[in-house]
Amino acid sequence: MAPMDEPDINILSEKISQLISLCEQLQHQNQQLVSQERHWREERMQLIEKNDLARQKVEAMILRLKSLEHDA
Repeated sequence: MAPMDEPDINILSEKISQLISLCEQLQHQNQQLVSQERHWREERMQLIEKNDLARQKVEAMILRLKSLEHDA
């Protein structure tokens, strides 16, 4: 196997630096996506709770209206 000359080593070194930079960018993007996912999950849970509360209130109003009909 022939030894690598200086230009080959420089090219390889530059490509390794590019790969390291790309890995760092991808790690940062991944952290952002994980954070966004956490935010969306929390918001989804809040919306589910609000929807459930609204459904319960509507059901309670319907029951009151039905009881008013029967009393009248």
